[in-house]
Amino acid sequence: MRLLILGGTEQASALAAALACDAGIDATLSLAGRTQNPDAFPVKRRIGGFGGAEGLVQYLRAERINAVIDATHPFAAQISANAATACTTAQVPLAVFSRAEWSPVNGDRWTFVPGMAGAAAALGAEPRRAFLTVGRLALGAFAAAPQHCYLIRTIEALDAGAMFAHCRHIRARAPFPIDDEVALMRAERIDCLVSKNSGGVSGRAKLAAARALGIEVIMVTRPPASGAENVSTLEAAIDWIARHRPAP
Repeated sequence: MRLLILGGTEQASALAAALACDAGIDATLSLAGRTQNPDAFPVKRRIGGFGGAEGLVQYLRAERINAVIDATHPFAAQISANAATACTTAQVPLAVFSRAEWSPVNGDRWTFVPGMAGAAAALGAEPRRAFLTVGRLALGAFAAAPQHCYLIRTIEALDAGAMFAHCRHIRARAPFPIDDEVALMRAERIDCLVSKNSGGVSGRAKLAAARALGIEVIMVTRPPASGAENVSTLEAAIDWIARHRPAP
């Protein structure tokens, strides 16, 4: 079976590791290339885009791909849309392997907004001390709200143009201990956390810290699903692959 995994998430890495010892699966993990020095993977890897849906169709046909797992970030709407279109055109089965969304629990103060512009607007007119954990590519929306003081945390370095007049940047990769998140928010006098509803384990500590400190969380909701079959666990993804193996 020739399998394409659209990756860049913990789920994609776990799936690649689980399939590495299966001699009956020839898996390729595709990464967009936005993260420098990505971790090593136990399956074949390709870096870079496909050239839109049409380019992906050509790749699927040229590589004789039997099935595709979209394990990209829940907010990677464009590649997910391209994958859905390409797989329909090429008649290749597609499943979306996406971690479950976070849900508020007792003590949380969440405000749900659709998109980054909505998050910037939800901060309000009065100056606030906001902790942005939305990724470097989403920061541009907050240029419309320069009155706030921002603490920005990203995995990658920021260009000078991505910095705001009143901000501090931290470059770090999750997971983070809850106590460290609490200490950081206290030291920076944060009164609002802005986050995408990415789900997963590694980002939960910041939500727990905000809950412990009574800090508002502006939670950006996920873009609409592509319509492909969705699996949310590694076991379900492996089962889906087994059901779509070509007949011997």
